[in-house]
Amino acid sequence: MKHRVGLSLLLLATPLAAQTFTTAAEVKPILLATKPAWIAVREFDGRDLLYFTNLLAWRCGVSEVLYSVNGGEPVQLEMEPCHEDTAQPNALLMEGILPYVTLPLASVEKVTVAVLFDDGSSEAETYQRKSVLTP
Repeated sequence: MKHRVGLSLLLLATPLAAQTFTTAAEVKPILLATKPAWIAVREFDGRDLLYFTNLLAWRCGVSEVLYSVNGGEPVQLEMEPCHEDTAQPNALLMEGILPYVTLPLASVEKVTVAVLFDDGSSEAETYQRKSVLTP
């Protein structure tokens, strides 16, 4: 009985491995659940701002994000690296990279986004302006 108590105390004292959300297996379920919120469009200061905040907040485990506006050529979204040496690897430091791109006012009608995960899988979605326009 004494050994069981000692083992139990040892197990309680040993921290469980925390999920760091740095792999496709960890972030894909979150990104699939939040697919309607991958992007947002905001009219601000005479421009359309196309936000990717949700995608960037879960970018660890994502190899690449491509987007196209109004059926144009796909553009690779610039992303901060995953900060794996910190307690919050997905934190957005926004040092030189903003979570949005700027486009002419009222120019965004449709946006297609493709997310390529580090496990080789991908997901895509197309959004109409009215469904992602924020006040």
